Amino acid sequence: MNEHIEWFEAVLNVAIGVYFQHQGFENLSMDCVKQPTGRWLEKMTNHPNITFEERVIIMLALMPHIKPQALDCFFLQNGALDRPFTQFGGWKGLSHGGFLPTGETAVFIIAGDDPVKRCNVIRMFQRDYWFYTSNILRLEGANDGEPFLSGQLRVSDEFLSLVLLGREYKPDYSIGFPAKRISTSLDWDDMFLDYDTLESLNGINSWIEHQHTIMETWGMKRILKAGYRALFYGPPGTGKTLAATLLGKKNNMDVYRVDLSMIVSKYIGETEKNLAGLFDLAENRNWILFFDEADALFGKRSSSNSSNDRHANQEVAYLLQRIEDFPGTIILATNLKSNIDEAFLRRFQSVVYFPIPTEELRSALWQSVLPKEWLGEDAERTIATAAQIELSGGMIVNIVRQAAILLAGRKIGHVNSKVLASLIEKIQS
Repeated sequence: MNEHIEWFEAVLNVAIGVYFQHQGFENLSMDCVKQPTGRWLEKMTNHPNITFEERVIIMLALMPHIKPQALDCFFLQNGALDRPFTQFGGWKGLSHGGFLPTGETAVFIIAGDDPVKRCNVIRMFQRDYWFYTSNILRLEGANDGEPFLSGQLRVSDEFLSLVLLGREYKPDYSIGFPAKRISTSLDWDDMFLDYDTLESLNGINSWIEHQHTIMETWGMKRILKAGYRALFYGPPGTGKTLAATLLGKKNNMDVYRVDLSMIVSKYIGETEKNLAGLFDLAENRNWILFFDEADALFGKRSSSNSSNDRHANQEVAYLLQRIEDFPGTIILATNLKSNIDEAFLRRFQSVVYFPIPTEELRSALWQSVLPKEWLGEDAERTIATAAQIELSGGMIVNIVRQAAILLAGRKIGHVNSKVLASLIEKIQS
C-alpha cells in the first residue's frame, strides 16, 4: 500500500506542476513517474492488468480514507477569481475537513485540459465498466442538470473493508441497505419436511452446487438465463425461512432477508432507488436474497388508471426486470400462492409448497425438540398425543420454549400431555 501511496503523491505533484507550469516541470510528463513494482492493487481488486488511468482513479478514491492530507493541494485558491479552481472539482463533507474528490478531480490529474482524454475518463465511470461491475467505486450524487463528472467519487464499502481491514465486507441493516443477514445453528437433517418439499429443495441445492458446470462447462449459458428464482409458499411457521437459510449454509453462502417495508416508498422513484442499491451490491456477491412476505410488493397488479396504481405497477415491472437479470439465487416467500401475480409466477424455476407437517412428521419433530429428561414416565404417550394436533413446526418450537420457561421457573416438574395441551390451547387462542 505504501508504495502505491507514494506513487500517487508523485503523480499528483507532476499533474499540478505541469498544469500550472511550475519551475522545473516545463518538460515533464507522467512518463517520468515510475510505476509501482508491487501488485498490491491488482490483488486488492482481483483485476490483473490495471492501466495508469485506472490506478490513478482507484488511488484517488482511496486517499480520503488512507491519507487525506495528500489531497490538501486541491485547496489551492484561484487568486484571480478568489475562489477554488473549477478544474479541481471536489465536494464538502458534513464533518470531514479534508478535500473529497469528484470525477472532475480524476479528469484534472489524468487529462488536464485535453477533451479527448476527458471523454476517455468519463467512459470509466459507466455502469458496464469493471469499476462498477466489480463494485470497486462509482460516481454518485450528481444533481439533475449538473455535469456528470460533478458526481462524488466514492469507493465501495466492500472494497474499503478489504483494503483497510483485510476482510470481506458484511453489510449491516440500514436505510441504505434494507436487508439483514440471517443464519441458523441447525443443519439440513434438522428439517422435518414432506417428500415433495424436500425433493424440490434438493433440486435448488443441486443447481447451486452445479450451476458453473451447467452454464460454463456444458455451454448452457447461451440458452439458459443466469440465476435461479424460487417461490416458497405455505402457512406461517412451516419452514420457509429455515429452508432458505439452510440452502445458504449448505453451500457456504450468505443469506440476506430483504425488508420490503423499508424498500416500498410512497414517494415516486424511491422504491426503485432502494431496490437498485440492494441489487447493485448483491449482483456480484455469492449471496442468496430472501424476500419474506413477498406479496407486499409482488402481489397482483391493479388495472386502475389512477396515478398511484400506475406507479405501483411500474415498481413491480422494475422489480421483475431486476430479479430476471440477477445472476444469483433469489427466494421469495408468501403464505398464499394466490396472492402472487400470475405474470410473476411464470418467472420462477421452482414453486415449492410448505404444508403443515403430517402427524408422522409432527411426532418426529416433537421427539427432536423435546429433551427426554423433560418428559415424565409416559413420554411416548405424551409425544403421540401432542402429534395428533395439527401444528406448524414454528408453533411446536414456540410451545417447547414456553415449556422450558415453566420448567426453569419450577412452575412444573416435567412436561406431560396435560402441560402440552394447556400450552397448545394458549398458542392457538
